[in-house]
Amino acid sequence: MKKIILVLFILVLTATFVFGRGGREDAAPSAPAAPAVEMTHDELVAAAKAEGKVVVYSTTSRIANAATAFEALYGITVEHSNLNDGALIQKVSTEVGGRIQGADFVISQDSGRVFGQLLATNYLVNYVPPTLKDLIPAQYQNPLVFQLVNKVFIFNNEKTQTPVINNVWEVADPKWRGLIQFKDPNGEGVNMNFLTMLTSPEWAAKLEKAYEDHYGRKIVLTTKNAGYEWIKAFFGNGLVLGNSDTTISENIGIKGQPATTMGLFVYSKSRFEATKDLALQPMTDIEPFSGFIYPLFVSLTANAAHPNAAKLFIEYLMTPEGFAPWARDVGAYSPNPNVKVNAGDHPVSFWEPRLVPEDPQFIFEHRAEVEEFVNSIAYK
Repeated sequence: MKKIILVLFILVLTATFVFGRGGREDAAPSAPAAPAVEMTHDELVAAAKAEGKVVVYSTTSRIANAATAFEALYGITVEHSNLNDGALIQKVSTEVGGRIQGADFVISQDSGRVFGQLLATNYLVNYVPPTLKDLIPAQYQNPLVFQLVNKVFIFNNEKTQTPVINNVWEVADPKWRGLIQFKDPNGEGVNMNFLTMLTSPEWAAKLEKAYEDHYGRKIVLTTKNAGYEWIKAFFGNGLVLGNSDTTISENIGIKGQPATTMGLFVYSKSRFEATKDLALQPMTDIEPFSGFIYPLFVSLTANAAHPNAAKLFIEYLMTPEGFAPWARDVGAYSPNPNVKVNAGDHPVSFWEPRLVPEDPQFIFEHRAEVEEFVNSIAYK
């Protein structure tokens, strides 16, 4: 209960910044004014080299490989830190809010909290490289999406190659009790964001229809809507919560299990079928969704000490060369159409109608109540 109260307090406090800023002038830094004339690429390179350094915080560890390549290309020193989503949000809030010098730009995930606590408060500033404004689809520009990642239902296919479910309500069937795994949503924000999105009017309606399709009768609600009902059914059927998608993929994929198992985890782990000799097969045609997809944003900090080097690095990361450390595996998607999808994967256009996307504002406004609901059913 204390944890829930604390979460609610943080959200209420943040909402004060977002929807009613006007009290303390130092509550959040103002977004820097856009320059009247944008630099050419060559001018930006010269200005970035003059700064000589850039500092980045990232929720993806592959930033280290990109940093090495960027340093070799431009001769600009990169200081990089890999942080989990909660730690990154807290660090940026503390540093920028306290006018402490830290990162020049960040790669962040957990869109609801990033929207409410970092972007709406102007701690982070959106920047789209001029060279990419006509390339990247508009829906990925504000805030600028660096990467899209998907999590899908994947099963152990040692005994059968046929998808083991066709409708998400099948996860509540007794035959699956204790045989499904999912990363603890209190351990990673994107998982709780997914659950939150299921309670939105759009997805609740889709789940209500899917229930009727599966059971042949209309759903009788014991909660607010069909999204909450599915969450209740999902957790109530002996769902096994893990702390790592890697570990879950190994648990699901290990051969020789007496019963078929499945999980909802990062699609990129399906590569372990070959590299770790596991039995893993994604399911891509489940009604009304086969999983979910979430963004990683790339943004300048409001008090960047090396803004030009940060802009140059952001531009680099959005190119095929800069995205290369992520592109080598399935399940990593750049919004830049010039960055090709990994061989054997599907493009974002394939995944979009099959996966639950994130709506940062809806998540920011409703996640606390979903967290409270999940905590009440999952941690009795």
